[in-house]
Amino acid sequence: MAYTMTPTPAGPIGTQYCVCKVELSICGQNLLDRDVTSKSDPFCVLFMEVNGKWVELDRTETAVNNLNPAFAKKFIIDYHFEEVQKLKFALFDQDKSSTQLYEHDFLGEFSCTLGMIVSSKKITRTLLLGNGKPAGKGMITIAAQELSDNRVITLSVAGRKLDKKDLFGKSDPFLEFHKPGDDGKWMLVHRTEVIKYTLDPVWKPFTVPLVSLCDGDVEKLIKVICYDYDSDGGHDFIGEFQTSVSKLCEAQDASPLELECINPKKQKKKKNYKNSGIIVVKSCKITRDFSFLDYILGGCQLMFTVGIDFTASNGNPQEPSSLHYINPLGTNEYLSAIWAVGQIIQDYDSDKMFPALGFGAQLPPDWKV
Repeated sequence: MAYTMTPTPAGPIGTQYCVCKVELSICGQNLLDRDVTSKSDPFCVLFMEVNGKWVELDRTETAVNNLNPAFAKKFIIDYHFEEVQKLKFALFDQDKSSTQLYEHDFLGEFSCTLGMIVSSKKITRTLLLGNGKPAGKGMITIAAQELSDNRVITLSVAGRKLDKKDLFGKSDPFLEFHKPGDDGKWMLVHRTEVIKYTLDPVWKPFTVPLVSLCDGDVEKLIKVICYDYDSDGGHDFIGEFQTSVSKLCEAQDASPLELECINPKKQKKKKNYKNSGIIVVKSCKITRDFSFLDYILGGCQLMFTVGIDFTASNGNPQEPSSLHYINPLGTNEYLSAIWAVGQIIQDYDSDKMFPALGFGAQLPPDWKV
């Protein structure tokens, strides 16, 4: 099964193409087990059909030793209502560090249109093998979220006195942020990095769209779960708590917010149980992430300046191998590039004057560079 990685072709830009962005969340269920001594290490690859060929757009992270992954990485796509956007979701079992997909075991795929996902908001479908037969009991769930709200939330979080989970060490903690889905189940929104060998981790600040974290509702409950990372994928539960963005926003640089991390099982068994550690929200800021279109609609203009390399590295302009060669039947690569970019940029340049500069040429009458 062949897949290619090709740059996504640029589409026309302008106010008549005010598209909305859609975020796709991916989960897998009952995936094929391709590993002998452990479970599969799946990752998902998103393709879009362009001119009859499947072009890779993005990939999720790899879920280690997991046949029921919930990927933290989201796919964000421009949704064009007037177009049929065919998508393919292919899952692979990572066997090597290579980016070449043929070096990984194929777990199944599902194809549909973006419109089908958007209209349903959430779909669950059977994964198929290359011969069209079901990939065992493997299923894929795809949930769509429109990113119409351009607010983003930036969190700086740390932990203190977390439970020790490793026998010969401390813990390797990481956090997961979840929001309630329409089906009442918790949906993974973000997963932090793992901090090794510590009970007092300080995670890197991270930014996510506010609509991803809480659907834009700052009062909506979110769940934060703390785990101790294990390389075999069987991460140990440390504790959890529920909160809201409005509560998190109480955190200030000089006054951090402290939230107790609770393990319900320990809480029931031990009378003197207090918590399994403290999660410290050092800062929480909500800002607006202005898009390219926001700047354009706000009056931003683009200046187009052409720079042409006339040095000998481009070859003799009289020979077809040179980038400067002008084919009687067409244009050279320089003209093609200038034309392709200029057609778009000209709409955002007020005077429609495009400076053209050259360097490295031999000019008459003395033919000096």
